[in-house]
Amino acid sequence: MTGDRPLLEIDGVLKRFAGDTDPVLDSVSLAVAKGELVALIGPSGCGKSTVLNMLAGLVEPTEGQLRLNDGKARISYIFQRPRLIPWRNVLRNVEFSLEQTRLSASERRRAAAEAIARVNLEGHERKYPHQLSGGMQQRVALARGLAVEPSVLLLDEPFGALDALTRSYMQEELLGIVRGSGTTALLVTHDIDEALLLADRVLVMSSRPGRIKHELRVPFGPERSMDALLHNPEYGRIRSELRHLLRPEVSEALVG
Repeated sequence: MTGDRPLLEIDGVLKRFAGDTDPVLDSVSLAVAKGELVALIGPSGCGKSTVLNMLAGLVEPTEGQLRLNDGKARISYIFQRPRLIPWRNVLRNVEFSLEQTRLSASERRRAAAEAIARVNLEGHERKYPHQLSGGMQQRVALARGLAVEPSVLLLDEPFGALDALTRSYMQEELLGIVRGSGTTALLVTHDIDEALLLADRVLVMSSRPGRIKHELRVPFGPERSMDALLHNPEYGRIRSELRHLLRPEVSEALVG
């Protein structure tokens, strides 16, 4: 962390849903600096997505506080499934995120076209979702999130539904987009390799109730590729460390 105030802060958050005896999250605190990409990794059901839902304002914490320390900041939320509108073409799907803004129709069209270009979908603007591959659909969802020029990107396993080859390509594409724009991002993932490729820091969560049990600062610098990481001996050591930290949590979640 730098001396500047973090853009995102979560302070002592506990979340218990109605009817549940035990909380989903307990005593979760984290801070994310402007321009930082932080990955949350942990077993299924540990509350990773609940953290994103609270930051997006979809869920209220039971206890604790969440702070976005920029009154003008815009948040975009990108999900595992593209959630495109089937009767809208690519351009109109991307424009959808801009329709609640004060932009004119021509300004919305221009912003959507720029976002489509950023995800390398030029030439596909008039196609409909059913005409696109899964990877292309997810790029449309990414463009829709980027069109509003967000200060914060919330990424909930955005490539989890893709095949391995497409996922690898999309990960490196996202890395370039986020690094190039200076956007702050919080990524939820089950994928250790994805976390180490994309993140500045990896936060390991415990099984339910979710707590942050370990923080790892990723030492590979902003310019990365999976090919380069696979040839780095330090990558193998760190990957093994994370697997060791996650193993008891995954086992406990399975038993639970």
